[in-house]
Amino acid sequence: MREIKQVITIIFVILNINCSSNDTNEVGGPTPLPDPVDPTVLQSDASIITPTDVEQDISGFGAATVFRLDNPLGASDMDKLFGTDEGQIGLSILRIRVATDDFSRSVELEHAKLAAARGAKIMATPWSPPAEMKTNNDLVSGSLKPDSYEDYANYLNDFAAYMEVNGAALEAIGIQNEGDYQVSYESCDWTAAQVRDFVRDYGQLITNTKVISPESFQFRHEHTDLMLNDTQAAANVDIVGGHIYGTQVQDYPYPLALEKGKELWMTEHYTTSDRSANLWPDALLVGKEIHNCMVIGQYSAYIWWYGKRYYGFIGDGEEGTGNGIVTKRGYVMANFSKFIRPSYKRIDADENPQTDVSVSAYSGEGKTVVVAINESDQTKEQQFVITGTNSTSVTPYITSASKNLEVQEAVDIESSIDAFLYVLPPNSITTFVTD
Repeated sequence: MREIKQVITIIFVILNINCSSNDTNEVGGPTPLPDPVDPTVLQSDASIITPTDVEQDISGFGAATVFRLDNPLGASDMDKLFGTDEGQIGLSILRIRVATDDFSRSVELEHAKLAAARGAKIMATPWSPPAEMKTNNDLVSGSLKPDSYEDYANYLNDFAAYMEVNGAALEAIGIQNEGDYQVSYESCDWTAAQVRDFVRDYGQLITNTKVISPESFQFRHEHTDLMLNDTQAAANVDIVGGHIYGTQVQDYPYPLALEKGKELWMTEHYTTSDRSANLWPDALLVGKEIHNCMVIGQYSAYIWWYGKRYYGFIGDGEEGTGNGIVTKRGYVMANFSKFIRPSYKRIDADENPQTDVSVSAYSGEGKTVVVAINESDQTKEQQFVITGTNSTSVTPYITSASKNLEVQEAVDIESSIDAFLYVLPPNSITTFVTD
């Protein structure tokens, strides 16, 4: 990779090519190539994409439906969230709650069945063990009693069995939602030592699905380091999950978890709930956060909080959002979720080829998918090089202030250098899919 970039720089200097564009046209499209730009010449700020250099597996993108008991989601909502047709978002993971009462459990099951019928994976998270298993005999606060550890492991395993028997088998089940954050609603407090001991001594009893570690509210490594550093405990967990409320981007990586061979799942976050999800360019920040989670955090899954909410991916009629209408945040998510499917892999790309431009790339099903975010108020001429590609063109899909995942005219790939040029619209996210 270093040699390729050196060659690009040398060619750029020798030919003295001006590769920047001052075009302020807000409509994305193939770059108008003013002389002396030559489309067969590599630019110094090209984003080099290397499909053979795999970074991590992708398990999917999703959202939650937990605690939505009074107004559950219906088939139309699930079509919008999990469908892959035009106007649908293409989510591939639904997060539900391990409910302690029969009514809540039945609602979660129906949500899961609707999502599963649309090809989604189902993950489940408990907010609290049953009250009788806890030190305070209450669903709020308290801790799991040590003499209830075995019962709780069997309880989680039984929930997985219940879901499978009823037609919505789980991909994975968690141990605890935000056990390191004390709150006044349904919850349970866990120390790092309790996490280690429970997973080490009883995690092997959960056999009906994969196991997700307790999900820290800030992906705090100290909450799960003891678990990962214990050989037996680490063997009993498949996925390390966490949330990123207040987490700084530089703290996204979790080297110990990757070293232990665990996938990292970001299982809950929302950026803000104080305004409509349709505001732009605020919604574009969701795309940048997903980019950071994939590229900096090397996460295999990104799961938003509520799928249906005024700050979610489809509106609920509040704060100016139409009931069941895909929001701007939904379309931004679709730039990832609709094209980057489970079993795809993130591949190496120059993620910041120029100021205000962020690039990530993925491969799967014989395709290369490139997602480019332009956070500036100006158009950005960007060259992309897909090394060793056999494709002859890419199809762009743009979400911006005026576009909602709109397909654009296909762009030819210059075969001599495996590259294409494109003008990224201001404050936009563009997904390119090879033919």
